[in-house]
Amino acid sequence: MDRPVVTRIAPSPTGMMHIGTARTALFNWLYARGRDGRFLLRIEDTDVARSTPEATQAILDGLTWLGLDWDGEAVSQAGQAARHAEVAQAMLNAGRAYRCFSTQDEIEAFREAARAEGRSTLFQSPWRDVPTDDHPDAPSVIRLKAPRDGATVIADAVQGDVTIRNDHLDDMVLLRSDGTPTYMLAVVVDDHDMDITHVIRGDDHLNNAARQIQIYDAMGWDEPVWAHIPLIHGADGKKLSKRHGATGVTEFAEMGFPAAAMRNYLARLGWSHGDDEFFTDAEARDWFDLGGIGKAPARLDLKKLENLSGQHIAAMEPEAVAVATEDWLARTGGVPIDGDALRRAVPVAQAGARTLPQLLEKAHFALVARPIRIEEKAAKALDTVSRGILSELTPHLQTASWTRDALEGVVGDVAQAHGLGLGKIAAPLRAALAGRTATPSVFDMMLVLGRDETLARLADVVESDPS
Repeated sequence: MDRPVVTRIAPSPTGMMHIGTARTALFNWLYARGRDGRFLLRIEDTDVARSTPEATQAILDGLTWLGLDWDGEAVSQAGQAARHAEVAQAMLNAGRAYRCFSTQDEIEAFREAARAEGRSTLFQSPWRDVPTDDHPDAPSVIRLKAPRDGATVIADAVQGDVTIRNDHLDDMVLLRSDGTPTYMLAVVVDDHDMDITHVIRGDDHLNNAARQIQIYDAMGWDEPVWAHIPLIHGADGKKLSKRHGATGVTEFAEMGFPAAAMRNYLARLGWSHGDDEFFTDAEARDWFDLGGIGKAPARLDLKKLENLSGQHIAAMEPEAVAVATEDWLARTGGVPIDGDALRRAVPVAQAGARTLPQLLEKAHFALVARPIRIEEKAAKALDTVSRGILSELTPHLQTASWTRDALEGVVGDVAQAHGLGLGKIAAPLRAALAGRTATPSVFDMMLVLGRDETLARLADVVESDPS
């Protein structure tokens, strides 16, 4: 194919943005971006009864959160209805389509008779070859005059050649009696007019491709490259649904997975590049190809997602982590926090955090104000002896150089003087500095808090000793 690559995502705005739609968008985005092509967005809003502005906005927000930028303005399929009708009329004029005056009752009667006789219920319109002069003055639809012999072959870049016998396909309706286009017609016209070169979508559309190819043939248009990707299943191997937990992009965003981790995970959900699991956007764009897409359904595995998410949080620049955390708080309606304190804590909170909420928990020590509320379990480490040791430690900290080596030396010397291991002093230090038993290293916390705040928190504990 000599034309520049153009891909698209074409979701229907009838609810939340499903994780499967997000993965399809990602595959299209990666394929286009990796080839200096264009990635377009079309909102398939012809189902007026079910389409809502809120669902359209959810699509835009989901793609934006994922970082999948599209070229140009989003196209409304409903806004192209006149063009769709024009193409149907062109096929009618060329003898590649015909007017059908059969009523729904007549169609149902045909099918009932076919079932009774044990033959195909595929409707065969009696109006297919009736001359125009013999047409009644009555409502009609426009049907494609599909070939009845031979077969239609879908040359699919993922599934291989898929052959469907033409006698298994009916003369589909292109234009309804009220003049509105059907989905099948609209998709083909839009893809042609948008210069789409590759249609990468779920394999639940595979049968649609055979019908759509017949429209391309009737209009004399070049087919796009077809690539039908397997759907996403749950861990139990069944089609992904609400019973498996989160299925919408927004839900994963609210769970606190960074967008970069989500892109990495979705890319690996049905596509592979050797044994690589963790990779950057740049690597994904360079590596992604249709040949790497498997034929078997992918399985959503939250543990793998969490593992990848932790790797991405650890690898991200601290400022990017801070921004992502603030965005997550805004998205979930969390309590505003001190952005400067968060940024000081991020470098020591990144390690081991698999989600942004976990990172916030690890950064808690820097985000709370004095006096620190000490949890019951942590308070057990603050007996009279421990408070005395912290009191003894305080003047040494007042004069120590505020470096990790110096702090480790000062705390180690005090511990040794009491015949204690470092861990015996670390527990009361954690309680005094964070009010918790699970925290980053006490020395990391001291360095983040600084000398004055560290000493103030120790003083609060020492001075509150009831003995």
